[in-house]
Amino acid sequence: MGHAIALDARLHAYLISSEPPEHEELRKLREYTATMPNARFQIAPEQGHFLGFLVRLIGARRVLEIGTFTGYSALAMALALPANGRIVTCDVNEEWVNIGCSYWARAQAAKKIEVRIGPALDTLATLTNDRAEAFDLAFIDAKKDEYDEYYEGALKLVRPGGLIVLDNMLQGGHVADPADNGPRTIPIRALNEKISRDARVDRVVLPVGDGMTLARRR
Repeated sequence: MGHAIALDARLHAYLISSEPPEHEELRKLREYTATMPNARFQIAPEQGHFLGFLVRLIGARRVLEIGTFTGYSALAMALALPANGRIVTCDVNEEWVNIGCSYWARAQAAKKIEVRIGPALDTLATLTNDRAEAFDLAFIDAKKDEYDEYYEGALKLVRPGGLIVLDNMLQGGHVADPADNGPRTIPIRALNEKISRDARVDRVVLPVGDGMTLARRR
């Protein structure tokens, strides 16, 4: 039975070399972020390509992002949006987000990005209460113990036919170990099971990065 191929360093380098060229400001932001103590929070370049591809694939005009860190993923999606597109990105750490601002500006994408600083659950509640225009795509990459609430919030805000993309859904393989009951593993394992049975969405889990789940709202 076929299964996903394991990526060693050589094959990963080949994969990256076969991707479209990375925007110069994306590359610079990624390289700077890689020097930070929390560099592991940043998505991989192939995930940035994938998110941009999804934005173009569904013709997205409005994107919601929950967790942006230094803004690499926000920029990857903003660059794929049309001129009148907009991404609302949420994070609790203004210092991290501010790192990305100059890169967004040089990439001429800053006008597409609206930052909301504060707990994401509060931002989701505000957007819901304000009856915000529906989003075409939501990308979730923040506190793992709140993922289920982010998912439910995104379902209220994404249009029918829109996508919810969740990162880190394999947790380095720990979700497959029943003996692993770590604070990050338990909520992600539970959400994986929930989404697999959720009649509100069509869904697929892909071994991209640390695992990305795509859920299409029916």
